[in-house]
Amino acid sequence: MAKRADFVLGDTAVAAGTRATVHLPVSVMADHTPVALSAHVIHGKKAGPTFFVSAGVHGDEVIGVEIVRRLLGFEGLDTLRGTLIVVPIVNTYGFLMRSRYLPDRRDLNRSFPGSSKGSLASRLAHIFLNDIVARCDFGVDLHSAAIHRTNLPQIRVSEGREGMLDLAHVFGAPVILTSDLREGSLRQCAAERGVDVLLYEAGEGLRFDEMAVRAGVAGILRVLRHLGMVSRKGIAKPKGPSVLCEGSKWVRSPAGGLLRGFKGEGDFVKEGDVLGAVSDPFGQEEAELIAPLGGVIIGRAVLPVVNEGDATFHIAEVKSTAEAEEAVEDWATQMERDPLFDEDEII
Repeated sequence: MAKRADFVLGDTAVAAGTRATVHLPVSVMADHTPVALSAHVIHGKKAGPTFFVSAGVHGDEVIGVEIVRRLLGFEGLDTLRGTLIVVPIVNTYGFLMRSRYLPDRRDLNRSFPGSSKGSLASRLAHIFLNDIVARCDFGVDLHSAAIHRTNLPQIRVSEGREGMLDLAHVFGAPVILTSDLREGSLRQCAAERGVDVLLYEAGEGLRFDEMAVRAGVAGILRVLRHLGMVSRKGIAKPKGPSVLCEGSKWVRSPAGGLLRGFKGEGDFVKEGDVLGAVSDPFGQEEAELIAPLGGVIIGRAVLPVVNEGDATFHIAEVKSTAEAEEAVEDWATQMERDPLFDEDEII
């Protein structure tokens, strides 16, 4: 059998059956410190899909970095089929500054496809999209809620892409939410180039959440297993099906003040339920937050100080509350243990 050709990224050739960390130059900071986009490439001995995993597109969303760290330690990657490209921190600038944005105050996930001659955000988007994403068949982009919010682990896919919906179910997050592709987003530009991307949302900005990390690692490995890139050993199947949600709505604060939440992520609510209350600092006025629809809470604000109009609770619609409650409960039970080493749940 002929040996697979090297995988060339930047100036580095990664031989089949080996792995290497590659640094792609991006720019030089004002103090002359060079900045690079660093990727870890695992190039399997045998042919298979090319798959990327990215984290830190928003610099303050650190949970994906921890997911990537644990993923790279999985022993099954030593016998990988195909090629896996892992980028732990796409937005190094934001990561170092603990900021969602780049120094030019642009959102990288609204800057694709970018340009080699554009703004800093545009140049970084151009390098990441063309040197890594466009060379892949599939990918997972890891995110968390913005700072002062938290999300129930969820996979987001665009409508009309049945193959991606199947992969979303394989991932095994408690919730799958169909959402439109946003202009300038990585998912939109990847789709235009024929690259299917799952977007994983979980946890809180600048914080770790153990359940969300476990769900992310297990989900990626399930997808790699489904694509035939890794063996099934050590990868647990989901205990129950994901809940498919085809719409969602944010509940916004009717007043400014101090928010007391009565519900949390993963809780199920009925239309008309009281989600929380906002009071003025003197305790003289109070406004209730009422659920405008029934469903599961997939995100919420964690900062108790709110202004009028601030997003407070994110509710996703479900077709069957009873089935959805069981699915989320099954997921939580499985995540309380380490899903990668649960012999009762191995595929």
